[in-house]
Amino acid sequence: METMSSTDSSTANDPNPLLQPWAAPFAVPPFRELLPEHYRPAFDAALAEHRREIDAIASDPAAPGFDNTIAAMELAGQTLRRVSAVFFNLCGTDGNDATEAIEREIAPVLARHRMAILLNEALFRRVDDLHQHRDALGISTEQRRVLERHHIVFRRAGAGLNPVSKQRLAEITERLASLGTAFSQAVLADEKAFMLVLDGEADLAGLPDFLRAAARQAADERGHPGKHVITLGRSSIEPFLQFSARRDLREKAFKAWLARGENGGASDTTAIIGEMLRLRGERAKLLGFPSFAHFRLDDSMAKTPEAVLDLLNTVWEPARRVSLAERDALQVLIDAEGGGFALAQWDWRYYAEKLRKARYDLDAAEIKPYLQLDRIIDAAFETARRLFGLTFHPRENVALYHPDVRAWEVRDRDGRHIGLFLGDYFARPSKRSGAWMSGFRSQEKLAGDIRPIIVNVMNFAKGPPGEASLLSMDDARTLFHEFGHALHGLLSDVTYPSIAGTKVATDFVELPSQLYEHWLERPEILNRFAVHHRTGEPMPEALMRRVIASRNFNQGFATIEYVASALVDLDLHLLPSADNLDVKGFEQESLAKIGMPAEIAMRHRPPHFTHVFSGDGYAAGYYSYLWSEVLDADAFKAFEETGDVFDADTARRLRDFVYSAGYLRDPTDAYVAFRGRMPTSDALLKKRALAEGSAI
Repeated sequence: METMSSTDSSTANDPNPLLQPWAAPFAVPPFRELLPEHYRPAFDAALAEHRREIDAIASDPAAPGFDNTIAAMELAGQTLRRVSAVFFNLCGTDGNDATEAIEREIAPVLARHRMAILLNEALFRRVDDLHQHRDALGISTEQRRVLERHHIVFRRAGAGLNPVSKQRLAEITERLASLGTAFSQAVLADEKAFMLVLDGEADLAGLPDFLRAAARQAADERGHPGKHVITLGRSSIEPFLQFSARRDLREKAFKAWLARGENGGASDTTAIIGEMLRLRGERAKLLGFPSFAHFRLDDSMAKTPEAVLDLLNTVWEPARRVSLAERDALQVLIDAEGGGFALAQWDWRYYAEKLRKARYDLDAAEIKPYLQLDRIIDAAFETARRLFGLTFHPRENVALYHPDVRAWEVRDRDGRHIGLFLGDYFARPSKRSGAWMSGFRSQEKLAGDIRPIIVNVMNFAKGPPGEASLLSMDDARTLFHEFGHALHGLLSDVTYPSIAGTKVATDFVELPSQLYEHWLERPEILNRFAVHHRTGEPMPEALMRRVIASRNFNQGFATIEYVASALVDLDLHLLPSADNLDVKGFEQESLAKIGMPAEIAMRHRPPHFTHVFSGDGYAAGYYSYLWSEVLDADAFKAFEETGDVFDADTARRLRDFVYSAGYLRDPTDAYVAFRGRMPTSDALLKKRALAEGSAI
């Protein structure tokens, strides 16, 4: 069922559990045996092994061929991939002071190691020779794609430049790795440091039972028994802002949330941002691009900043028009209550919830009892069964890294083992905020039939002992979203690890996740899985109709807070020079230029924008969610047009060309193979109720 990747003799005999063959069920990492002191020696051994492998390829006296160069590079570094996957996943999900120190230490080492490979002149000559003669190699379509991707990666790293430029690129990359780690740790420190302690009924005014229970548990965990605590995790602060009747406490919590990374002292990220932007700009210019945004987007679906701006501006003006109407409606509500104040950023969610109740006879507290975490997990699994024939089997015999983490074996419709899926759903102080998908092992066939181990990480509030953990509708969408990413990793069916699973263009990688969200609100799913956590009764049909009818409520606000972040991200990375940059001043100027409503805050301000500054992953690329949303709105229409949202033929094409295909094709080609054409933004505007004449 499971083939382990090999290690060479120098590591296989090492007693370090990270370097031993992993004999646990499904070859999961030896989580229970790991200690902080195991990581650095394991990294050192794995790095040395990888260097030997790369040196052997680069110095091979035989003429370059696909197998002795590209395939050999794909096979190299298996131990390093294993050690890195374990370490960085655990840093994000169950970190501590010791692992944070190791992370700061190892990040520049790994960056230096990677650049040494990509700037190895002898190695690049072999890759370049193969690329120049690719038409005569007689290789498969997949092998040609892998060769092309390797050549692109080498070129984008600086291969072929003069020695001075290559040395400077290596220095920049190493420094950026250190800065990205420092940024993420600084934001986490600010998130850990803040607690809003609620003491007594007056502080709890307006809070529903589910939020009180979560805040009581957070207080117990943080040394305030008998009280309630609101943290800066989204699952804590957003419902607090939504329900708290205490405007003074909403303001205090909101300002702390907004100021993460901007509080002065060791956790302030302003200087980090400035240096990162300067170094990214310098790297882009060394590679021949006018800005980092141009460099970043050259290897994406969008291709150019102009294409991204066209999309963002197409959405911005309709969203702004709708958001201003939403603002006016909320102000009318405040005035009707005799509030005597103008709507502020910390008021929006509270009064939007009141307006939702008034317009749809619906509030979030009424929905939440029907959205049990376990049932929504089952709903995500059932959707995958109906679309792709997958089944999920709990595995209690797998030792994992935290008691809250659960494991399921995933099987195909014929019973074939697909992979292992891990769910890590609850917030805890040792976990970074947010939600994400990652992998402890990726799928490949080159080194044997390697099956993936994929994890979804969330930060939901854990229910009291013996009680169900309840989700908001946004939480449930987040679960479906991340599970869409998980399926992208689990269903991967390629030979070469460098193009497996989610290793695709950033503005394509969100398609499988955002598309999957559509099935959550289908009656076929809600009717079965949205049941009351105490009575087991299904969500009443009238309530379900109100839930679905209200799906576009507050979409002006939601779109503005997202698109503003994407525009500021792009503006920062279009700067020709970031010398002496005033980050806060630039943010304010950028928002003023687009007419940002004062009553709405960016979803992610630069000081805590981990998507953009914890690494390069979404730098000048936060627009990707919207780009992919154009695709997902159109892709779901492909199912609706058949009259069956689980249509088998459409699902098969979706699996073949999107979920299982990795980076086998250019993303545009992949989408056209599935849909027959590329979409326009019309479906997106309709989905978000931003088209002219849409109801507000």
